[in-house]
Amino acid sequence: MQHIDFELEGEYVELNQLLKLCGLCDSGGAGKALVASGAVRVDGALESRKTAKIRAGQVVALGDVEVRVHAGPAP
Repeated sequence: MQHIDFELEGEYVELNQLLKLCGLCDSGGAGKALVASGAVRVDGALESRKTAKIRAGQVVALGDVEVRVHAGPAP
């Protein structure tokens, strides 16, 4: 399994944008399609909300890739 560490720049990132920013898809629209297909899990549970707010401490999985979301530096 491949692990990616993602550092938040704000309070949260929308799920479809996270997939794009991590290079798991080419665009936010492609990210929405991945979520709609049932291929994405958040904290082990199937996630169907394309723009779900992903916050620090959560883990997003797509296939054999796991993205761990961390808080960024304090402003």
